[in-house]
Amino acid sequence: MKISVRGAPDFMKFFNSLDKQTVLYKEINDALDLLKKDYAKGDKIPRDRWPKKYIKEHQIHTLFRYKMGSGWRLVYTVSGTKYEKACTVLEAFDHKQYEKRFGY
Repeated sequence: MKISVRGAPDFMKFFNSLDKQTVLYKEINDALDLLKKDYAKGDKIPRDRWPKKYIKEHQIHTLFRYKMGSGWRLVYTVSGTKYEKACTVLEAFDHKQYEKRFGY
């Protein structure tokens, strides 16, 4: 199965603004490489916890969270067929921002 990984515009703006020498940039880059091999590496988030922002802006049908070692999280959705999947990273944030987005 072919898996492509891309970023939503807001994520790409954030990711491209990072200094490529930082630990966070490298950690996110490693996570993106991992998702290219196995899109289901993250935890599936139950539908009743999905922020309305994602449903409205991205018309998502699945939502996953990938926890990185530094405490940051990637939130992404997956679409496609049984032969080809596309992961779209919606946001990356620290634990505090993550809790705020999800209303915890």
